[in-house]
Amino acid sequence: MVYNAKRDLIWLILRPWILIPRIIQIIFIIIKFIIRFLLEANSEDKNVQKGLAEYLLNTISKLGPCFIKLGQALSTRPDLIKQEWLDELTRLQDDLPRFDHKIALKIFETEIGQPVDKIFTDFPNEPIASASLGQVYKAKLDKDYTVAVKIQRPNLTYIIRRDLVIIRIIAVISKPFLPLNLGFGIGEIIDEFGISLFKEIDYEQEAKNAERFAALFSNNKTIVVPRVENIISSKKVITTSWIEGIKMKSRGELIQNGIDPTAIIRSAVTSGIQQLLEFGYFHADPHPGNLFALKGKTINRGHIGYVDFGMMDYINDKDRITLTGAIVHLINNDYLLLAKDFQRLGFLSSDQNLDEIAVVLKEVLGGVINKDVNSLNLKTVTDKFSDLMFDYPFRVPSRFALIIRAVVSQEGLAIRLDPDFKIIRFAYPYIAKRLLTDQSEELLEILMDIIFDKQNKLRVDRLESLLEVIEESSNQPIWDLLPVARNGVKLLVSSKGSNIRKKLLMSLIKNDEFNIDEMKELLKLISKKFDPMAIGTQFIKN
Repeated sequence: MVYNAKRDLIWLILRPWILIPRIIQIIFIIIKFIIRFLLEANSEDKNVQKGLAEYLLNTISKLGPCFIKLGQALSTRPDLIKQEWLDELTRLQDDLPRFDHKIALKIFETEIGQPVDKIFTDFPNEPIASASLGQVYKAKLDKDYTVAVKIQRPNLTYIIRRDLVIIRIIAVISKPFLPLNLGFGIGEIIDEFGISLFKEIDYEQEAKNAERFAALFSNNKTIVVPRVENIISSKKVITTSWIEGIKMKSRGELIQNGIDPTAIIRSAVTSGIQQLLEFGYFHADPHPGNLFALKGKTINRGHIGYVDFGMMDYINDKDRITLTGAIVHLINNDYLLLAKDFQRLGFLSSDQNLDEIAVVLKEVLGGVINKDVNSLNLKTVTDKFSDLMFDYPFRVPSRFALIIRAVVSQEGLAIRLDPDFKIIRFAYPYIAKRLLTDQSEELLEILMDIIFDKQNKLRVDRLESLLEVIEESSNQPIWDLLPVARNGVKLLVSSKGSNIRKKLLMSLIKNDEFNIDEMKELLKLISKKFDPMAIGTQFIKN
């Protein structure tokens, strides 16, 4: 079954004996929490806050899978949620009440066609983890091969279908009273959530997602994806190889196990950026219960295991390229180009005056972006950007719901391991390297916008800035710059490089006179960054 808001609304309205009691139950549970929250939220007593956090966890757990998924999203934001609450909300990821073991065994036998004792050499009497949609068993196919067997909760399709309709009704009724200006109906947010949730409970689709994700990272030693055992998988059961690792919940726990948190963050963020800006296919639910830190290290990056591939999504090529440009334009204070990026992405209407928007962007974001790039975090930018939503005609396209969730969750997870983490510090070097090594026409166009101004003057300072962020992020800067040099030479002599050759020639002419100042600066930069002696020394060291 797939999500269909209109069909499901009619289905539930025609069953008032289901609809009315459930709405009353949900409202009653929420009101009870609100009353306690109003009474205790401002208390400075840690025991009171801990008790309130436990009550919040119990409230969300009582409300069921749909509400638990929303709570999981909150559990990834240590910068938004009190620590006492965060500790409890984290339990929503894999520490929820378990359903009856006998029911789980019956579901397995119905789905696979055989009981567990006919397939596994060892199958435990209780799950090792229990999450919102299912519970996981650590079993053995033979003495040397351990697997994870995830069995879906009973009646899940019915429960999710019912509660999504009710959540949508409550959200639409509540919208006028909420401090939101999203630019589109809150119902659309619920619809995106519903579509992804129905995909998530199809374990056959999850198996395909895992295999596709594994193929994308097949040449990356730092990313581990469990192998799917398709013969022992179905719509409601999925069996994969077992990943032994440390859940990315605590910096101290990683250090105790000999794992470098910074290296782990580097891998997690780099892989997340690759998914969004390179592959166009991404894990939309990267909370600490779905990522494991593994022992081992490749250069300055840690090893990570991904699990749970139910919530995946695509970003089309056009949006992917535009997002890449938007990040660079934001950092370089190119507000008119940034406004154009927002228009291409659908955040602004096609008839909007971009010159006016560029001025507004500069006023609102200028003070933030003029800081050191390494000091920026996503929350600082999004907080400023949210101000624009109320006063100017910005709208957030609904297709960005899961993209925003993935990025926000990714940064939240990293902040949990390093409170001083700044996502831009890790993202920008990756983007800079892609711009200087990828020869796709779209990325070349972005690069041209960066290093040449409107008068076709070469901006050597911009090129130097791109090279510097690559250097500063690397343990072996010379080694990381060599692909840049190689691709630069290839580009200049290729047919794709005709535009850049033309612009370089035009930059030599100023006021109808021959001018080589910029070319001198460029040659000086090349000799500085690609010093043959330094390259030779690094080669010998390696």
